[in-house]
Amino acid sequence: MQGNILVPVDGSENSDRAVRFAIEFLKGGGGKLHLLNVQAPVGGGVRAFVKKADIEAYHREEGEKALMSAVKIAADADMPAEKHISIGRPGELAAEFATRVGAVMIVMGTRGHTGLAGVLMGSVAREVIARADMPVCLVK
Repeated sequence: MQGNILVPVDGSENSDRAVRFAIEFLKGGGGKLHLLNVQAPVGGGVRAFVKKADIEAYHREEGEKALMSAVKIAADADMPAEKHISIGRPGELAAEFATRVGAVMIVMGTRGHTGLAGVLMGSVAREVIARADMPVCLVK
């Protein structure tokens, strides 16, 4: 496939499956793989007591952890990948970011984690589908 593909990742096995799927699509097509992790913003009460630089370092560290397995999968497949960390609403930012990097498709896992986080990942997928201007492929 030609063109960029965005894969929102959270470090789960489901997002890793989405990365593998996107890599197969991109092989031989000349597109670029973009890996995006979106961190939840820190609440206002915390910001009153914690330095901005410490909050930024926390988001960066947690984002790097979440991206680690996806980056390894891409490296093992000899697939160049750009990693990105953002802060905010995952569904909204994934759709906006896909447009910004010229993605022709968004590939994402249907569930990130179990329990409440799994329910939220489902809602993230729904929000991405509602907001994206390009095809969204959900990988189970």
